[in-house]
Formats: sequence, structure tokens, C-alpha cells
Amino acid sequence: MSVKAMIFDLDGVITDTAKYHFQAWQTLANELDIQLDENDHEALKGIDRLASLELILAKASICKTEKEKLQLAERKNQYYRRLIQSMGPKERFAGVEEFLIALRQHGILIGLASSSKNAGLVIERLSLKAYFDYIADANKIKHGKPHPEIFLTVAQAFNIAPGHCIGVEDAVAGVRAIKAAGMMAAGIGNKQVLKEADWVFSSIINMNLQEILSVKVFCG
Repeated sequence: MSVKAMIFDLDGVITDTAKYHFQAWQTLANELDIQLDENDHEALKGIDRLASLELILAKASICKTEKEKLQLAERKNQYYRRLIQSMGPKERFAGVEEFLIALRQHGILIGLASSSKNAGLVIERLSLKAYFDYIADANKIKHGKPHPEIFLTVAQAFNIAPGHCIGVEDAVAGVRAIKAAGMMAAGIGNKQVLKEADWVFSSIINMNLQEILSVKVFCG
């Protein structure tokens, strides 16, 4: 078997924390008299907090000092943490726990690669922490997606070559990070949007594990 590890994004793959992030960004944007729409929601997926803030400020051509940006990013994080306090196992996507159990049964290591600094907290709220062998979040990296650092960090922690890892993502930036890391990518979502992925499934419950694990030759 060539596949030794599977590395998951959090937002939009395991649970819908993206909606909480967007609600928090909307609250901050409203305070700055900036209007966000669904196009912004899509653009903000999969990128880190400061990169998201830069996109929002650019919409209104607002300039801030680095110190002010950090303060705004922290304010958004406070809004987000309040929102996720109500999260629980019921907010896992259908089939997530069963899929993780199946990976365990196949001896596949399980990693998390999330742009959120609160990924560990969310996994705990979902009662899924016991399934993950390693969690990499924005606290452990210097470069956000689409840079491959976060996926490579997990592979290095596992002491597994990237070519024996599969990344699972719902965002274009995430898929590009996986491919740049030399891994194969399973996309969750729209085939047209995630056309750079090696497979695309509508949701995790529809992922074909046997098909994925049958892959013998990896790129990178």
C-alpha cells in the first residue's frame, strides 16, 4: 500500500467552521464600514487570518499599520471564539467519524492541516481529537496556504515522504498547497472549482476510500 497518511483541512471538510469565520469577519467589516458578500466568503476560504484581513481592507482601500492589523485580526479571533463555544459533535459533517475509524482500521496516520489558530479547540469541541495523530495549525507555521508548509509540517512529523500522503481540502488555496507539497489531493466540493485536485467528492461521506488507497504511484 502506497498511502501511509491522510491530512485533512478542517473548515469545509470536517465541519462548517467557515460560516463562523465569515460571521466574525462580517462583524469586523461592519465596524470598518466594509460590506462583504458571498464572493468574499469564497475568497476568504482556506487562507490565514492576516491574509484574509488584507483582502477585506483592500476592498475599501483602507491602509493600516502592522500593529493595527494585528489588533484587528485579534478582535476578529475573539468574535470567532465566542461563536464556536456552542459547537459540539452534532456539527461534524455526516460520515466524518466513520471515515476516520476506517482509516485507523487500515493503519493510516491521520493529520490535520488548518489555517485556523483555533483548530485544536474546534477538534476538541467536535470530540474528534483522539483520532488525530498530529495537528498543524497557523501557530506552527510561517506561511499560509497555498504555500505547502503546513502539509509538509505534518508529513515531517509523521516521518513520511510527501508522496505517501494524501491531502483533503475544500478550497482552491488548500488544493494548491497539497500539490505544491508533492502530495495527491482529494477535493471536497465543486469539481469545476477544485479542478486541480486528483479526485473531487461532493462530501466526505461520499469519499471512496478503496479507490484512494488503491493508488500506487505518487507525484512529487
